[in-house]
Amino acid sequence: MSEAPATRKHGKNAFLFVIVCVAMDMIGFGIIIPVMPSLLEELTGNPASETIVIGGYLMATYGILNFVAMPTIGNLSDRYGRRPVMLVSIATLGMDFIIMGFADSVWLLFIGRALTGISSATFSTANAYIADVTEPEERGKAFGMIGAAFGIGFILGPAIGGLLGSIDTRLPFFGAAALSIANFLYGFFVLPESLAKEDRRAFDVKRANPFGAVKHFSKIPKVGWFIVAFGIFQFAHSVFPSTWNFYSDIRYDWSETQIGLSLAAVGLGSAVTQVLLIGPAIKRFGPVRTALGGIAVIVLALGLFAGAVQGWMIYAIIPLSALGGVFGPSINQIMSGLTPRNAQGELQGATASLNAFSIIFAPLLMTQTLHAFSAPDAPVYFPGAAFLLASMLTALCLIPFMLGVRANRQAVSEIGQDETVSS
Repeated sequence: MSEAPATRKHGKNAFLFVIVCVAMDMIGFGIIIPVMPSLLEELTGNPASETIVIGGYLMATYGILNFVAMPTIGNLSDRYGRRPVMLVSIATLGMDFIIMGFADSVWLLFIGRALTGISSATFSTANAYIADVTEPEERGKAFGMIGAAFGIGFILGPAIGGLLGSIDTRLPFFGAAALSIANFLYGFFVLPESLAKEDRRAFDVKRANPFGAVKHFSKIPKVGWFIVAFGIFQFAHSVFPSTWNFYSDIRYDWSETQIGLSLAAVGLGSAVTQVLLIGPAIKRFGPVRTALGGIAVIVLALGLFAGAVQGWMIYAIIPLSALGGVFGPSINQIMSGLTPRNAQGELQGATASLNAFSIIFAPLLMTQTLHAFSAPDAPVYFPGAAFLLASMLTALCLIPFMLGVRANRQAVSEIGQDETVSS
C-alpha cells in the first residue's frame, strides 16, 4: 500500500477507491434532496407549491452543465489521466456543498448546482478507471459493483439527509461536504494513476462536442424504435427525482425525515428488483414480455401515486413501483442483442444523449405541472398531476416499443431468454 506507481493496472486500493467514490458521491447527492423544499422556502419566504418552479430550474441547470461537461471531462481524462480529473471533481463537489450550505440567496444555489453538474460528469471517468484496472473478463462484475455502489449511496443519502435536516436545514450540506473532503483525502493519498502515459492522447475539441451523440441514432437504425421507447420511459421516470420531495411536502406535509426515509424506501425497492428479480424474470418470460410487464406495472404505479390521498399509501405503492424496474435491463438486452459488437458504443452514446435530454427538460415539465395544479390559485387542485402525466407518458412508450418489435420480429425472437443478464 505504501507504493504508488505512476500507473498500476491492478490495484485493490484503486478499485476500492472508485467504488467508495461513487457511493460517497451518491450519498452526498442524496443527502440534500429532503431539505431542498425547506431551504427554498427559507430563502424565498414562499411555500413549496411556489418554490417547486425554482427547484425545476435548479435541476435543469444541473442537467445542462452535466450534458455540456461530460464529453470534455472524458477527453481531459484521456489526455491528463483519470486521477487528476477525479480528484478535481471531488474537490469541486465539496466546494458546491459548502456554497449551498452557506447560501443566503437563490442565485448561490444555482452556482452550486452548476458546479455539481460539472463534477458529476466524471461518472464516465470512474467507469474508464475501472476498465483500466480490470481484465476484460472481470469488467462485467466490476461494473456491476459500480451500479451497486450507486444504489447503496442513493439509499443511504436521503435517509441521512432527512435525519440531519430534522436538526438543521443546512446540516446535510455540511455533512455532504465532509464526505467529499474525506473522499478527496483518501484519493489523494491512496489513488494511483490508471492510464499509462503512452496510452494518453491529445485533447480533441471535436470529440468534446456534447451534441455529437446525436449522430449515433442514424448508425443503429434497427434499434431506433427501442431507443425512442427507452427515452420516453426515462423522461417519464424523471418525475421521481424532480418532484418527489416537493410533492410529499405539498400533499402530505412530510418532514425532512419522512421525505428522506420514503426516498430510501424507493432506492431499496429498486435495488432488490435489480439484484433478485431481473435475471429470473427475463429467463422465464423473455426480454420482450418482461419489458412489457415493466411498462404495465409502472403505468399502474404512477397512476396510484397520483391518486394517493394519504401518506401511508405511498409505502404500499413503492413495492409495486419497484417491480417496474425490470423494464430498463430488459430493453437494454433487446437493444444490445440487435446491435453488432462493433456498434455497442454507438448504442450507449444514443441512450446517453436521450438520458441527458431527460435530465434537462423533464424536471421543467414535471415541476411546472406540479406547480400548475398545487398553487393557491390553481383552477383545479390536484398535486398528483405530475405523476398522472408520467403515467400517461409511460403508456405512450408502448407505441415505439411495439413498432420496434414488429420491425425486428425475427431477430427479437432469437434473443436468448437464458442469456446472462447484467443488472
